[in-house]
Amino acid sequence: MIGLRSIATGLPAKVILSPKKALADLTAQQCLGDASKAQFIIMQTSGSGDPFSCNAPGTYDDGGMGTGTNYSALSHPTDVSGGVTGINPVSISLGGKNFKAAGPWGTIPAAVLQQMSVFHLMTNTPVHPKEPQVLQLMGATPYNEMFPSLLAKQLAPCLGTLQTQPISVGAASPSEGLTFNGQALPTIPPTALAATLTSSTATAFKGMTNLQSLRDNTLNDMYTWYKDSAQTSPAQRAYIDSMVTSQQQVRGIAQSQLAMLQGITKNDNTGQITAAIALILMKVTPVIAVHFPCGGDNHADPNLTNESNQTITAIKAITDLMAAITSAGLDGKVSFLSLNVFGRTMDVTKYQDGRNHNQDHQCSIMIGKPFKSGVIGGVWPSNKTLLQGAADFGCMPIDSGSGKPSATGDVKPVETLSSWAKTVMTGVGVSSDQITASITDPNAKVINGALA
Repeated sequence: MIGLRSIATGLPAKVILSPKKALADLTAQQCLGDASKAQFIIMQTSGSGDPFSCNAPGTYDDGGMGTGTNYSALSHPTDVSGGVTGINPVSISLGGKNFKAAGPWGTIPAAVLQQMSVFHLMTNTPVHPKEPQVLQLMGATPYNEMFPSLLAKQLAPCLGTLQTQPISVGAASPSEGLTFNGQALPTIPPTALAATLTSSTATAFKGMTNLQSLRDNTLNDMYTWYKDSAQTSPAQRAYIDSMVTSQQQVRGIAQSQLAMLQGITKNDNTGQITAAIALILMKVTPVIAVHFPCGGDNHADPNLTNESNQTITAIKAITDLMAAITSAGLDGKVSFLSLNVFGRTMDVTKYQDGRNHNQDHQCSIMIGKPFKSGVIGGVWPSNKTLLQGAADFGCMPIDSGSGKPSATGDVKPVETLSSWAKTVMTGVGVSSDQITASITDPNAKVINGALA
């Protein structure tokens, strides 16, 4: 019951497991970055190679960015071709510029668009099972640590979370599972999380109410030890005291934060959103991974019908997530990121009945207080031969200062993935020394045009 004891007491699991060892070196608990910029992260990951990137801003027109791309060659679904309404392109405003995007993007509230950065990059792989390598930034992290784990290690002490390890509530395949220090982490579906925390034998909140007695019993077990000045230093006792959750706070968890879990009945987009918000309110982990389907592996998707339907539902999920963040009083404290294993080919006339894998382009979005509204980078014809022997479109080089696409940009396409990661870490307050230690690509650069 270590996890439940951690929630009930506020103490990190490692302190409960081995308090002397955990407190022996408090430097591991220190926030080495800018705590005022630290954010909880909800990260959309996908090993499906969804066509999310094919209908994003920057693939219909350049919004005056000057890419020189012939956008008429890029294929997009329409209400007529897919038999789905609401997919025709609309104009949205990002960073003071108007861009065309698929219809669902027009449903995103202006307040969300004002802190959304749409980042065109490449992952340099067309292989589904390489999602773990993409999360490892394709070899640009020490010991192949995953980016969500690198973020979690830096953010946990700044946010005071109960554990450092990230949690996945939405992994849809083994390739989407997370690791931490080389060890595989379990996926915890929303229904499993709800069952663990809200199980009851008498009332709806019996399990949550028991957290109060669990807190008291755990602290009683530790009290004599950690209050003994012969065994602990003042700094260590102050640390313990700062983390301990009061009975009143535990009661608050039972009555509000955990109550939302009671309504989870499915592991769908809504269930994942609810689980992610609850985990943040309980300060369990700094990074939570979700999966909102957005077209999947759509080789056989005539008229891009499935792509159209899931683009609508994925954008709705992101919009619902941002609304849930606001409703929970978490505005300015939570950021949303997305990273796909690869994108899809954008000229469907070269293929049959759908889209193929595209190692040269995918589109990540960043939404939150640290990020500046706008489109980073763009697309142009690729000079590579992709699957089925045809070239398609890839991401352009990026000017690291402005974020604009440029044939002479100082961030080459192959450097965009690690540069995206470096930009995210900068935005959430990770120190430059820690970023350098975390991202080993010597050519990675912070894209200042993406930061608020």
